[in-house]
Amino acid sequence: MKRELGILLLLLSVAVITTIDAPQFVEGGNLENLLRRTALFGILSIGVAFVIITGGIDLSIGSVVGLVGSLMPMLLFDHGWSVGATVAFVLGLSLVIGLFHGLLITKLRLQPFVVTLCGLLLYRGLARWLTDDRARGFGSSLDDGLRQLTTARPFSVPLPGIRWISEGNWGSTKVHPRTGEPIMGMDGQPIELPFWGDVPIPLPFVLLVVVGVLAWLFLERTVWGRYLLALGRSEEAARYSGIKTDRMVITAYVICSGLAGLGGMLFALDVNSIQPANTGNFYELYAIAGAVLGGCSLRGGEGSVIGVILGAAVMRVLFSMCIFMGIPSQLEFAIAGVVILAGVVTDTLVKRVVARRRRGR
Repeated sequence: MKRELGILLLLLSVAVITTIDAPQFVEGGNLENLLRRTALFGILSIGVAFVIITGGIDLSIGSVVGLVGSLMPMLLFDHGWSVGATVAFVLGLSLVIGLFHGLLITKLRLQPFVVTLCGLLLYRGLARWLTDDRARGFGSSLDDGLRQLTTARPFSVPLPGIRWISEGNWGSTKVHPRTGEPIMGMDGQPIELPFWGDVPIPLPFVLLVVVGVLAWLFLERTVWGRYLLALGRSEEAARYSGIKTDRMVITAYVICSGLAGLGGMLFALDVNSIQPANTGNFYELYAIAGAVLGGCSLRGGEGSVIGVILGAAVMRVLFSMCIFMGIPSQLEFAIAGVVILAGVVTDTLVKRVVARRRRGR
């Protein structure tokens, strides 16, 4: 719980700093978009967290997202499949991919890095070949019920906006802190500041909460969750304890690929345009970064669902901060790399300190 509290404080600190510099950060539209993107990447991060807890890794997540996103419009419009059949097929395919990874890792004793790296190349190539490398979209003919998965707003919550303070005076327009003159936007008009208003809660965020609750129950309230954690700490000890380690490893990879398939479907519906060569690129990087930042140890045996969700939220807030502060978008990958490195370094240092204290006793 201490680690989750620290991640929450980091999230709030980044949000406050961004809001002070750019009050538009807390506008309803931006917060809704932030919640939606956090939800989409959070689902992927929860999936990869199961694999990381076992001491493995999955590098194929982004390609699974791209494959699922590419197959959906092809099946719906080119082959005339129903919405239900399409959704069932792409989700089933994702589960089969996870099963395939798990069997190769457990039965042939291949390294997870090699298996999923090959999967990254294989699924991306399949997506490009099946679609002839053409961008596809859903257009306006997509079933409304399916569209609701990303566009629906089940409810809203009231949230206060922030007024800019300049020399002790409250104002509705952002002003320069020294001169007190209004700051103009790109349209030549003063930048208006947000006030009280409702923040729409997008349906993907609700789905993230549902997935998060189910994942938390699995890890924290079932014997299989304890098996996964024990497996990550020591596979040999877990095997001698009677745990069917192969079955648990396969389960972790099936869950990871299944959630990647769900995320891929939501991403495709969200952007409404699929490019087989680019959709999902580096998403495995964001997922792993969110999981590591959320407290998952790359050595395995540690991790919490709440921490992973908070880690994914921190990643999205950091990227949003870069936009509002005018930091070049090209540094997005650099930020993700720094976050992963910081998480690994912190994990290593904490483990060393704990080990020294134990030896001191």
